[in-house]
Amino acid sequence: MILADKIIKERKRLGLSQEELAEKMNVSRQAVSKWEGNQSIPEIDKLLQLSSLFGVTTDYLLKDDMEIYEAPPKNEITANESTASENVPAALPQTKAEKTRTVTLSEAETFLSLRKSASHKIAIGTFLCILSVIPLLLLTVGSEAQRLELSENAASAVGLAVLFMIVAAATALFVYTGSKNSPYEFIEKEPFETEKGVTNMVREQMRMFNGSYIKFNILGSVFCILSPISLFIGGFGENGFFSVVSLCITLIIAGIGAAFFILAGVPHEAMQKLLKEGDYSEAAKKSNGIKGAVSAAYWLLVTAAYLLMLFLSDGQAENWESGNSWVIWPVAGVLFPVVLLICDVVRGKKDSN
Repeated sequence: MILADKIIKERKRLGLSQEELAEKMNVSRQAVSKWEGNQSIPEIDKLLQLSSLFGVTTDYLLKDDMEIYEAPPKNEITANESTASENVPAALPQTKAEKTRTVTLSEAETFLSLRKSASHKIAIGTFLCILSVIPLLLLTVGSEAQRLELSENAASAVGLAVLFMIVAAATALFVYTGSKNSPYEFIEKEPFETEKGVTNMVREQMRMFNGSYIKFNILGSVFCILSPISLFIGGFGENGFFSVVSLCITLIIAGIGAAFFILAGVPHEAMQKLLKEGDYSEAAKKSNGIKGAVSAAYWLLVTAAYLLMLFLSDGQAENWESGNSWVIWPVAGVLFPVVLLICDVVRGKKDSN
């Protein structure tokens, strides 16, 4: 019996279809079909994974003279799995099979429920971060326009204090949701398999969520597109305080738009993670790690630059007024997609080499 026949035999013994075996092996159904049609041979890591899944040795899979195989009792399968890597023929490199975690139906349901709940907290936290600069802007311009009985330094100090308190509250929400999600971090970072029935359950959840996903994205787009209107209106006036109020309204509307995007995106991404689709396929996970590090460094640098510019008094930088420091945020937002695009280009060149 050749390898192709043995794969067919063991797959049927476990009651798996080609699609189900492909899902467990993290390959396409066409790849399994080629294995069973003797058109190609699995790579060494896939052979080890097959031996572990079937509860057989690699000798049985690879040696044509081993015609008869009886499935070992369940209490012996673990022993066979532990010795699978030791039985690889000398012609093949010795590779240790890695244990792949399996996501059960209960774990998948809990994960989706946690991410749906987290979407609300993340949306609130993001909205707070966007709004955090508003008190500082209003207090600073109110002091300059003598609308408040506070000196400019005092107004800036109070505004900064409120800013940091709001950001701290938002950070607490982010940390809380992160701690709740920590048991499931492997879904995003490590290879995993899903129990039978998980894929169908997730696809059904995605179908049911599709209406809300479209609605939230439409609302998010509308709010973000409309957000600059108040800023344009404020630009026609000569009153500086009115212009800042217009900017604050723009930030509020944009924050609402961002919240809608998060309410749509977080649950949808959780489903994509379990299905290993879109940005969460095995290939995309590698580039996402680089993007995450670059994004964190980028926004930390933008924040540091903002704080530096905020404390610059007029005249310390050529043609600069410290009251214009808010400009860094829209500029940074426009440049951020460019940074991510550069990451994709660099990653693409690295993969092609």
